[in-house]
Amino acid sequence: MSPILIKTIQFFLSLSLLIVLHELGHFIPAKLFKTRVEKFYLFFDIKFSLFKKKIGETVYGIGWLPLGGYVKISGMIDESMDTEAMKEEPKEWEFRSKPTWQRLIIMLGGVTVNFILAVIIYIGLAYSYGDKFIAADSLKDGIWVSEKRIGDKLGVVTGDKIIAIDGEKLVEFGKVFMEIINGNTITIERDGNVIEKEIPVDFIATLLENENRIRFLSPRMPFVVGEIPVESNNKDSGLEVNDVIVSIADQEVAYFDQAKQILENYKGQSIELTVKRNKNELKQIPVVISDSATIGIRLGGITYEDMEGLGLLRVETKKYTFLESIPAGIDKGVNTLSGYIKQMKKVFNPETGAYKGVGGFAAIGGLFPGTWDWVAFWNATAFISIILAFMNILPIPALDGGHVTFLLYEMVTGRKPSDKFLEYAQMIGFFILIALLLFANGNDVYKWLFK
Repeated sequence: MSPILIKTIQFFLSLSLLIVLHELGHFIPAKLFKTRVEKFYLFFDIKFSLFKKKIGETVYGIGWLPLGGYVKISGMIDESMDTEAMKEEPKEWEFRSKPTWQRLIIMLGGVTVNFILAVIIYIGLAYSYGDKFIAADSLKDGIWVSEKRIGDKLGVVTGDKIIAIDGEKLVEFGKVFMEIINGNTITIERDGNVIEKEIPVDFIATLLENENRIRFLSPRMPFVVGEIPVESNNKDSGLEVNDVIVSIADQEVAYFDQAKQILENYKGQSIELTVKRNKNELKQIPVVISDSATIGIRLGGITYEDMEGLGLLRVETKKYTFLESIPAGIDKGVNTLSGYIKQMKKVFNPETGAYKGVGGFAAIGGLFPGTWDWVAFWNATAFISIILAFMNILPIPALDGGHVTFLLYEMVTGRKPSDKFLEYAQMIGFFILIALLLFANGNDVYKWLFK
């Protein structure tokens, strides 16, 4: 099965689950408050439905347009724009006839379920798998800046140790990218000196210039021999895959990033490499250095566990009991939401250039791996659930947050907005959503065509 098809299946499975549970968040309190629900739909049923069945007073169905879902609640101006029913006298089972606090709970139900779902998923992942990460303070000789131009923009160089972002200690190295994106200052240790630098306001725009280079920081890696191409001048030199190069022309090499500068001094020359084979066997290998200062091999991989065995870093694993997983899951949900809010603040600041990274369905689909992985699937589903909760609570008419805003206004002032006002607000909100949808998916198309 192709990776794209696997991503697509995971995307629609996750989206369907999230939409159904979100709409249940509205449906259940509506039923509890004896409010009639006319429709419960997964996806939109413009003109026709793929499936529908009436059970009791509610029609349950699946639409053909996978842009969301909805529940149609009697006596409410929503995306159905059924204004004719609003001209009749209010009925006791209608939304508009219910006390304001009940209507508020009904409207908050969807985002509440989305956030609770994310927390439950994070609790389950913490209990089942725990946490495994590279301790940021364990990198023996600091970081490797693989993209110098991006590193120069941020003000970091190979060998720096990243201590904190916005004054908060960096604990897990894997979180460094998101922390930098969301942060304003970075604290590093260089040659024994602690330095605090401002993260440039447009740094996100620099990252987005080439998204393949976003992960420009990594732990410093040993120089491991990978594939040796048949066209390489050193294919018969005696080098073998997984050899670790520990010296070049008698100059010690601990990391791959040190090799390039040394090789520059031996262009077109024959020299000897010292390699470590099978973890402890040392061999001298004669090689020819090309005019472009390369050995003619591809860099091989090494696991973080192997690097830990070499004393280069520390991999920490934390297991949780069921009771311990509950606060851990809650913290993960709160921190994920907080991080996403920080990202949105950057998106709405034109100076950051973060708006260029806004994506639609293709970007969301890209959160899923090309192979079936339940851990990745549930992590992506939890993150998307957080996104849906945040986006739906925005005070935009046509979203839950728009309805909540008008209900709060009614509770504070004691005056209910007129049906005509709500109708116009719903239309405006609908056009705002269409514009945002076109912009986000237009960004996806632009990246696909030109990047």
